[in-house]
Amino acid sequence: MSVASNESKAPEKNSNQAHAIPFAEALAIWWRIGLLSFGGPAGQIALMHRMIVEEKKWLDESRFLHALNYCMLLPGPEAQQLATYVGWLLHGVKGGLVAGILFILPGAAMILALSWAYVLLGDVSLVAGLLFGLKAAVLAIVFQAMIKLSQRALKTPIAGVLAVAGFLALFVFDVAFPFVVLGAALVGWLFASKINAQTAAPNDVLSTDIRPGTKRAAFICAGLWLLSVVALIALFGDSSVWAQIALFFSKLAVVTFGGAYAVLAYVAQQAVELYGWLQPGEMLDGLGLAETTPGPLILVTQFVGFLAGFREATGMHPLLGGTLAALLTTWVTFLPCFVWIFAGAPYVEKLRGMPRLSAALSAVTAAVVGVIANLALWFALNYLFATTFTWETAGISILLPEVSSWVAGAWALTAFAFLCMFAFKLGLFSLLGLLCASGILLQWLI
Repeated sequence: MSVASNESKAPEKNSNQAHAIPFAEALAIWWRIGLLSFGGPAGQIALMHRMIVEEKKWLDESRFLHALNYCMLLPGPEAQQLATYVGWLLHGVKGGLVAGILFILPGAAMILALSWAYVLLGDVSLVAGLLFGLKAAVLAIVFQAMIKLSQRALKTPIAGVLAVAGFLALFVFDVAFPFVVLGAALVGWLFASKINAQTAAPNDVLSTDIRPGTKRAAFICAGLWLLSVVALIALFGDSSVWAQIALFFSKLAVVTFGGAYAVLAYVAQQAVELYGWLQPGEMLDGLGLAETTPGPLILVTQFVGFLAGFREATGMHPLLGGTLAALLTTWVTFLPCFVWIFAGAPYVEKLRGMPRLSAALSAVTAAVVGVIANLALWFALNYLFATTFTWETAGISILLPEVSSWVAGAWALTAFAFLCMFAFKLGLFSLLGLLCASGILLQWLI
């Protein structure tokens, strides 16, 4: 049953509709999403779309895309914020908190465990091998999501143009992500009559009155974030590793538009050259760990924070220092995400009844198809080929594979994954389980 159904006929039933989905059932779904959110934002958004919209039918397509549009405009990990937004839509503040936290928790726990293994053993290559098959499954999931999203979002010529333009701007011309999104929104605003906004009438959305405490939750999250930073500076001084971590990653949380890859070079430069927390090659090791675990790729910052605490914290065991620093990094990186959602979501919901603003967000949806295509292609190139390079000339910057470096195992697993999904119509969990087992078998044979 769609949570938005029949509302225009019976607005007095808003509260009952909001609670029609058992919280325990939603809790189980958010656990599953958190555990299976591999493949970066493209794979994570595809996974949520499949579970929330297609399988459970808790949201309709337009409501899901409306939430995604807003999250794409925010700094920070868009997939985690989308989970928070959807959780808030379904069960208010507690739903948003649970969805957002469970999206992070499995990956954060795995990154912490792998960070321990990294400093104690110095080699975690086996983990990457065990999860190798999952990436092939993610490629198939993303491709299927791209097809379905395109069919639903690109119903007008101008929407198709925006999708292609968004892809070319990112993949070919290396335009900054915020400019792509803002440009699409401007086109939507100016050409509202030509864009199929697919926006429901105002009474066709869930009333925000059924989600009490949202504004209070935003203030509490913002207060906890700012007070924790101030307290660390007051207790340990601004030159301590605790204050440096709190300030650096708080600043990062505010400016990380365009996803993790947009800021990884900056993180690496600052962590290595300015603070001396890592050696040059260790950032790549951390990125490899983050890519083989569920959750947002920006969790690589937790690995950076762990090494900072492991090496710089004084007066305690290095592993304790690393663990506390990792937790602090995750705290100041993701707490702002809850602020953006709880502060803005109620107002964004009201935009669904405003034609020009809805058209602007629908134009962003079209551009997002191109954005996801860019992310998916980046993921595919880096999975299917061992070596890539950037070809640059006259303002053009294109990521290309070194053809001779193609990875036979990755191609074989990807072909198998596509066959299972599109020919045999395998379910999501069966697909992931089968490809995981295939990846382990391939690793053993090689």
